[in-house]
Order: sequence, then C-alpha cells, then structure tokens
Amino acid sequence: MDYKFFNRELSWLSFNYRVLQEAKDPETPLYEKIKFLAIFSSNLDEFFRVRVASLRTLLDLKKKTQKELKFDVEKLLEKLHKTVVKMQEDYGSIYTNIIKPELESNNIFLVDPSQLNPLQKEFISEVFNSQVVPHIMPMIVVKKKITPFLRNQRLYLAVKLSPKNLGKAAKRKRYVYAIVEIPTNHIDRFILLPKVGNNNFIIFLDDIIRYFLPQIFYGYNIHESYAVKLTRDAELYIEDEFAGNLLDKIKKSLSKRSTGAPSRFLYDRAMPASFLSFLKEALLLSDEDLYPGGKYHNFSDFFSFPNPGIKQLYYPDLKPLKSKNNDELGSVFESVAKKDYLLYFPYQSYDYVINAVDQAAKDPKVTSIKITQYRVAKDSKIVNALIKAAHRGKEVTAFVEVKARFDEEINIKAAEEMQKAGVKVLYSLPGLKVHAKIALISRMEENEIKNYAYLSTGNFNEKTARLYTDYGYFTANPEITYEVDRVFEYLEGKDPGYTFKHLLVAQYGMRQAFMAMIENEIAFAKNGLPASITCKMNSLEDERIIKKLYEASAAGVKVNLIVRGICCLIPGVKEMSENIQGISIVDRFLEHDRVYIFNNGGNEKIYLSSADWMKRNLSRRIEVAFPVYNEELKKMIKDIINIKLNDNVKARVIDEKQTNNYIVNTDGTRHRSQYEIYDYLKKLNS
Repeated sequence: MDYKFFNRELSWLSFNYRVLQEAKDPETPLYEKIKFLAIFSSNLDEFFRVRVASLRTLLDLKKKTQKELKFDVEKLLEKLHKTVVKMQEDYGSIYTNIIKPELESNNIFLVDPSQLNPLQKEFISEVFNSQVVPHIMPMIVVKKKITPFLRNQRLYLAVKLSPKNLGKAAKRKRYVYAIVEIPTNHIDRFILLPKVGNNNFIIFLDDIIRYFLPQIFYGYNIHESYAVKLTRDAELYIEDEFAGNLLDKIKKSLSKRSTGAPSRFLYDRAMPASFLSFLKEALLLSDEDLYPGGKYHNFSDFFSFPNPGIKQLYYPDLKPLKSKNNDELGSVFESVAKKDYLLYFPYQSYDYVINAVDQAAKDPKVTSIKITQYRVAKDSKIVNALIKAAHRGKEVTAFVEVKARFDEEINIKAAEEMQKAGVKVLYSLPGLKVHAKIALISRMEENEIKNYAYLSTGNFNEKTARLYTDYGYFTANPEITYEVDRVFEYLEGKDPGYTFKHLLVAQYGMRQAFMAMIENEIAFAKNGLPASITCKMNSLEDERIIKKLYEASAAGVKVNLIVRGICCLIPGVKEMSENIQGISIVDRFLEHDRVYIFNNGGNEKIYLSSADWMKRNLSRRIEVAFPVYNEELKKMIKDIINIKLNDNVKARVIDEKQTNNYIVNTDGTRHRSQYEIYDYLKKLNS
C-alpha cells in the first residue's frame, strides 16, 4: 500500500500555530498570551536557525542527488515561506487587535515618543544618554564596498540619511544608508516609564533609539528607519563525526555559530521596495531570505515584558503538590526500599528529586552516584549536590551530553565545575546523543551494596520541571537497577554484553521491541480479540513505526495518539488509518512526558520513556524506556492519560488537513485536562 505522511516541517509549523492559538484564546490571561507570543517567536527563530537552514544546504547538492530525496526541496521551501508569512500576519493581528487593547483596558499603554509628557521625555533622554549611548556603534552600508556583518538574532534599525547643508538635488544623490544595533543584550527591550495617575506606560527600546537618531547621526537628516533582523544557520554538523576530540570540535563550532549562512531576513513590511532592494544587494541576501514582518521583531523578548504588579493577569498559582507516600519516611532510601514511587511534574514537587540527590551526597552509607545530564539548569541544585558528594569522597560519575542543542555552553560549564570537584565526567559519544534520563545510587546496607534507581521522561533540571509535564520514577527493584547499571557500563565505554529484559534501550533493541509490541496487538486483532495502543509523545516522525501503526489500524487495532508537536502520521484516513485518532494538547504546561500503553490481551504493558517515536531517538541516541509493573502506579498513569484523552478545552484534532480545530464539546461539560490532573493528584494524595 502507498502510505501517506505529513511533511515534518509543515507539521512542526502546524504545532507552532497551536502555540499562537493560545495567544488569542479569550480565556488565556493577558500576560500568558504575551508569553505564548514569545514562545511562538522563539520557536520560529529556532526553526529557521536549524530546520530551514538545513533544507537550504540541500539546494547546494547536485540536481541528480536532489532527485534521490523523497521531496522537492524548492517546493517545500516555497510552502514553508508562504505558511510562515501567513502566520506572521496572524501574529501581527493578535498583537495589534488583542494584546494592545487588553493592555490598555488594564491601564498599561505601549507608547511611542510622540505620546510622552515632558517628564517622560526627560526620563527616556536620561536612559538614552546613560545606558544606550555606550553601546551604540553605527555602521555605514555601501554596496560592493562596505557590507556590515549582522549578528545572528540581533535587532537592528536600517536608516536612510542625507548630509545636512546640501541643496535638494545634491541630497537626492547623496543618500547614505546605515545600520544601528538595538543593544538588547545590554539593556531591557521594554522600558517602564513614570506613571501618570493609575496609568502605566511602556516603551520599546527600539523607539527610544529611533527618537534619538538625530543625535546618533549628527550632521545628517533622518529620512526613514525600519527594524530588521537576520537569522543565521545555527546547526552543528557533528552528529556523524567519529574522530578527534569531539568536545573541542563543539567548542570551536560554538565560536563560529554567529557566522552561519543567512536563513531568514525579517524586515518591516512598510519598508519601501527601493530600500529593501538596496539592503538585499548590500547584505548579499537572496529573495528566499526575505520575510516581511511588522514594525517590531524579536518578540521572544516578550518573556521579559514588564508587569506593573497586576497579579491577576497571569494564570492562578498551582502550588506543586506534596506526595503523601514519599513524605511518610524522612529518608528517600527507606521509602523506596519499601515500594516504587512515581511523581508527575510540575503538578507534584520536583524537590523530591533534588532532595534524593542531596541525601545521597550526605549519606555516609552511599558509596557512588551515577547520573546523566542532558539539559543542565543554570546554577543547578543537582550539580551542586553532585559536587558536594565528590567533596565527601563518594565516587560520582556524570555523563554530560554536550551536543544538547543550544544548551551546549551551560552543559560544558557545569561539566568543568564538576571535574574540578573530582566528579568523573564522561562526555558525548561520537555519532550519538545520550538522551536517557537516569541515575543510580549505590548504598552499603548490611555489608552489601544495594542499588536505587531514578528514571525519568524529563531532564534533571529543576527550572524546566516547573513548566514541563514529566514522570519521575524511584525504584529499588533489583531487576531494574541491574539494567540501569548496564546502561552506565555502556556510557563508560564498556560493552555490557547483555540483552535487556526490562528496560528498552535505544541501540540495544528499543525500536525492535516497540515494533514487536505493535505486531502483537495486530495478532490479537486478527484473532478477533480486543487490541489497542495508546501513546503520548512530543513527536511522531519515524516512518517504520508509522507504517506499522497503519498496519495495526488496517487490522482493527484501536490507536489513540496524544502528540504535542510533529506528527507525520495522518489519522482518520479511510483504508489507511481509520482506526487511529490523534489529538494535540497545548496549555499552560508544556506536554513533555512520553507514555506507551499496549493492551497485550488485557495484561497491559506500560512504558514511560525519554524517547519520542522519531528516527533520531530510535537510531541516533541512547534512550531508555522503563516498564511500570506496580498496578497502583499503572492505574495512576492510565487515569492521567484518560483525563488527557477527554480534554475538550485545550485539545486539538490532528486531522488530514492540519486545521488545528479544537475538540468539539458535545456533552456540555468542560474538561481541561491539566487542571483536572492537578485535582486528581491532589485527591490521590489527600
């Protein structure tokens, strides 16, 4: 059968549009709307820096080689361009027609210099002279002679000037063009001005600089100025390198990142065609680089948009819940020795994980700690606990993945700090990323070593644990801890020479195990027995897995998918995927956990995993999926999954046309899963 697939890039843009939908949802509090605009903008920047940049490099391939690809690169880039331009128009409309009016209804006004009173003008003059001027370095642009280098993701004003004291005819011939960087790396993008009564006023740093352009270009007339921004290729092409010092190569690549090839030139659509044409030629850009936008760019800066103290403009607080079972005993080791524990963040407190590592660092009976680190938090409490453990003479091993995109520098810094303290630091494996989230603590009890394991769907990162939904699993089950130890053996450069019986480990049969479990459901369905698969993940892209799910659908297996981001599988297509239903949930927390449930003839198999069903996770990473055997914990996972499947407030249908329609509320009862899960866990632990 000729199976169909969504294009990965277009599917990702469909996901990012779901983020944009949150910014125009009337129920989303104002400052959360602003945050979603920032997320959308930040996501789009990364998309151009990595995905579009990677596609553009394919254009350099010979035509014969391009034909071997499964898609037409030029046509795809054209579709992406049209889709992004339309989304940016929606973005501008949301900002103008929703965000600004709602700000004003709350006495918060985004103003430009023409709207300021004398006191406010004096205020921005002080800001400009004391804070801005030291960072202003105007660059003259002369075609074919002076081409200024625009740094990646930085904001600039493109300015059209003419020298003063020249006649009109001379002025027309003597236009000068310049570029001025808006120094948001030194100064806040948004400046809170002195209040007037109950009214709060905020001004863009861009507009302060526009207002003072005559001082910057003394001796020139200012004719026009427009905001521009260049996004550059940020991909590190290192995943397949097998020789040399990988860490040094990454450090060198990082130093070159800002010099990558252009992938998007964002400009104010009000810019005259002649001005744009001049910049295109002077900056050595192509038509494919050009993307029209509004007056302002870099809306990722909205993450720091000032709030003059109005708390109700945010989501109401959801204080992380305590876990009654974990609190019964003071020691994590006593608790876990009695039974397995499962936590669900951010609904439940991540302090239990931090405290477990901290207890291990202080406990005189603990002999060693092993841990993986994929995305390290800044000023990480986990890292501090590992350093403390090393200082106390414990054997501490940390595997640090320095290829975690855009977190490489933080990870390297943390690794170097740990090394100085005596932690044994292992770095990236050539050709592979280590994405598993596991820890193993060895403790001397009654003259023998007992192992305790922690396995998770998310990183050891206390900051993202406040925002990302993830499971954390504590166990002393010797069958599981033994296999966790075997994974660390591999990371330490030893071949474990072992067939995993409980954990599913990428590079050691994870893909094959998932395929076999799908095949098993197909066999049940063909024999007329109940068969179902329920999966939750961030992305579904692997073609082999998708084809097997299509086979399952054709055999009568009921498949329920909850996919936050990329979904290359097309649900609900007659004679291909009519037994597959898919939804995507985008809400206040980022849906990050991965759950795989197979009916297995009524004896359900449930796995939690660090891995999505993507080719990179299954083929080019070290991942771990771990089974949950405890019936009480299995029930908790299934209950949470069912709450998500019943969401009719924040769930969108994944359909053939990627329309992002919300689930229709048919029974008149609203089910917003993230709030219902909080209430469920609150009752569970009361």
